[in-house]
Amino acid sequence: MKRRVTKAIFPVAGLGTRFLPATKSVPKEIMTLVDRPLIQYAIDEARAAGIKEFIFVTSRGKGALEDYFDTAPELENALRKKGKSALLKELKNTNMESGAIAYIRQHRALGLGHAVWCARRLIANEPFAVILTDDVIAAETSCLQQMTEAYAETGGCMVAAMEVPQDKVSSYGVLDIKDDMGAMVSVAGMVEKPDKDKAPSNLAVIGRYILTPHVLQNLSRIKQGSGGEIQLTDAIAEEIKCGRDVFGFRFRGQRFDCGSKAGFLQATVAFGLARDDLRDEFSTYLTEMVALQKAAQ
Repeated sequence: MKRRVTKAIFPVAGLGTRFLPATKSVPKEIMTLVDRPLIQYAIDEARAAGIKEFIFVTSRGKGALEDYFDTAPELENALRKKGKSALLKELKNTNMESGAIAYIRQHRALGLGHAVWCARRLIANEPFAVILTDDVIAAETSCLQQMTEAYAETGGCMVAAMEVPQDKVSSYGVLDIKDDMGAMVSVAGMVEKPDKDKAPSNLAVIGRYILTPHVLQNLSRIKQGSGGEIQLTDAIAEEIKCGRDVFGFRFRGQRFDCGSKAGFLQATVAFGLARDDLRDEFSTYLTEMVALQKAAQ
């Protein structure tokens, strides 16, 4: 019998240097995509997948994250008095129940694997998800929900995967495919940020994982790898060496790399155009801007 996935780790300790100077005082995860911060998209995706316990691995200067998920009684009362029930409902969706969310400090920036390892005591002996907030995925069924449904059939470890251009593989963990079954692939190995001419495929790991407690044990043993960091990819690859199943899952949806400025802007356009209350005005503006650019050329 496969165990349900009810815990998720959100590694949010990064400095967000690519978005300086904004991230000097505002955590990157609080930066707003249309009218919701990146972290809210990740939380909504996790909730849709049945996650009940949310573990944030943070660092100094991330207090705004904790405040965001707290109640705001004065604001709620003001909205209630003004009869703004729709806004009140939106606001309450950002609240987390007492005990549902936990915060752990990552005191040294030793990479994603180390961040996940920091949460080991709260995971104990259960399967768990990892969600990277930089990867925002627009999908009819949330990416993590797709994965948990597939996990119920397969068990093992599972990583979200998508094909990327060959000249981009050095920016990703890349899968060595043993058996391609369409939406699912059986993984023979994983390579972190390979040279483009040495990559085993162009099927790259995206920031969604379902992992077994064995991975935490692996993280306790492995040394610093690529970039001087403790790589989560290395710990997952160790599962393959031990003869345990690792799968890549080609999710249905569009992924936006909101860890880059270009990706963040692309996501803003896509999510803005998807909104009924914004589409017409925003689309007209974009059309006019493109026309002006063409005329200037």
